[in-house]
Amino acid sequence: MADDGLRPETLAAHATGVVDGATGAIIPPIHPSTTFERDADLGYSRGRCYSRADNPTYDSAADTLTALEGGAQTLLFASGMAAANAVFLALSPGDHVLVPKVMYWALRAWLHGFATRWGLVVEGVDTTDLGAVRAALRPGRTKLIWVESPANPLWQVSDIAVLADLAHAAGAKLAVDSTIATPVLTRPLALGADIVMHSATKYLNGHSDVIAGTLTTATRDEFWGRIKANQIQGGAVPGPFEAWLLQRGLRTLFPRVRWQSASALDLAERLSAHPAVTEVLYPGLPAFSGHDLARRQMVGGFGGMLSIRVGGGEVAAIAVAAKTQVWKRATSLGGVESLIEHRASMEGPDSPVPADLLRLSVGLEAVQDLYADLDRALSANAGV
Repeated sequence: MADDGLRPETLAAHATGVVDGATGAIIPPIHPSTTFERDADLGYSRGRCYSRADNPTYDSAADTLTALEGGAQTLLFASGMAAANAVFLALSPGDHVLVPKVMYWALRAWLHGFATRWGLVVEGVDTTDLGAVRAALRPGRTKLIWVESPANPLWQVSDIAVLADLAHAAGAKLAVDSTIATPVLTRPLALGADIVMHSATKYLNGHSDVIAGTLTTATRDEFWGRIKANQIQGGAVPGPFEAWLLQRGLRTLFPRVRWQSASALDLAERLSAHPAVTEVLYPGLPAFSGHDLARRQMVGGFGGMLSIRVGGGEVAAIAVAAKTQVWKRATSLGGVESLIEHRASMEGPDSPVPADLLRLSVGLEAVQDLYADLDRALSANAGV
């Protein structure tokens, strides 16, 4: 199905609209085969060789995301970490990279552990402070700015368009982890970014039953070729069933994210007035430091993630999480079920996350039930 000006909601719902030519099935088939037959002359006229490089089950999810992001090509990976690693490993030892000071903790640990030992010069910077980014850039040596917006779990919003200009002026590329915003709310490539990354485990799949990651590029250049080689040669690809589940999840991406964003804003507003909560971190609140930028950069909502800081400190925050019933105490986000987590204890002693913070991933439950559950837990703990 050619897009012919179709809206992204339609493209997602139809998974690009490819109907199986052999059967007429409107749902793409799963191809579990690991290998494909060669022609008598040893060629591959049917375009497939080996599943690590080009299993046809990948096509629907990859093509759908390429269309939604407005990119040139999408690659699927076995996890969000595998996708992110492929970008950094496409650089060379000695290259300087700028990354956020507050970011997904596992990638931060990998960068400051493995990547620095491998030879990258990794520098943390507040990517919401454009002056700090300008000062940290090393023209000719800085090869990548990596930004996460909104940034997990404090939800700071970085100015993607300006960061893209700064990166390009210094001879670097800009890669954006847009896991939280999704293409429903933000399209980083349209703002000037070179690469957009998703932990597809989260909102893109949306059902907490797939581990996957994606990268979408604005142009298929030499750097992208190195990333693709990392994917194929490193073997960091999902299985056919995971790829099929990912395209299944993409079909409902728009209604899910919009519902979750509306519920998150409702909860943020209510919790801001709760006597047991000292602060609510959510880009949709006018008092949030990045709200004006979020209004310009995020279209149609502010995402389904928020964090609250609980009066009484770390002990009180952990106690609140222990008392919830509708909210489940678990790592991850973006699924249909609402999750609550004490991030500082999850991330360990080097975490920059305040000890009194609880991260909330809003699901598809009735928002009244979600608030009532939190209110009971907060009030019982604080004696309100």
